[in-house]
Amino acid sequence: MGDERSVDLEAAERDRRVSDVVEREQSRLRSFIRRRVADPRDVDDILQEVFSELVEANRRFMPIDHISGWLFRVARNRITDLFRKTQAEAFSDPAGRGDEPLDLGAVLPSPTAGPEAVFARNALLQELAQAINELPEEQRRVFVEHELEGRSFKEMAAETGVSVNTLLSRKRYAVLRLRARLRATYDESLKG
Repeated sequence: MGDERSVDLEAAERDRRVSDVVEREQSRLRSFIRRRVADPRDVDDILQEVFSELVEANRRFMPIDHISGWLFRVARNRITDLFRKTQAEAFSDPAGRGDEPLDLGAVLPSPTAGPEAVFARNALLQELAQAINELPEEQRRVFVEHELEGRSFKEMAAETGVSVNTLLSRKRYAVLRLRARLRATYDESLKG
């Protein structure tokens, strides 16, 4: 009976310490995330995930030496995950999306998300311009006309006499090349 009471007291003490940490660090952590992530819903989601990981670590008796540093490291990892997820969704297979252009703005970090995001965005834009210039001519033409000029595949097919399927294929190969070329730059910019 005494052992059960001791375990209950220890659990209550751990829960109280977690509550104290959440109360103490929530404002700083939210500001840290907000400077890097533009969408307030994403800020709230990341903050929730960070504190959920803290609760889970507490439940599993994980020793955390420097709780503030640990929280900010988890937040930075969740921000990186968000950017990677956004990139993966935006650079999904264009052939399966018909005539809808990619949202390149969704691939890039928001220019309003702080200096680190601006740096990452500029590095990616420079790398994207160079990567587009390195595409084979036919792929580059389809990619630029569809993505940057907003032309439809039907319109391009009527003008060039090349089938819509061929144009879709060329764009798909362009996106695959760009994705491979930009992945290393994107990952490096997030580590920054």
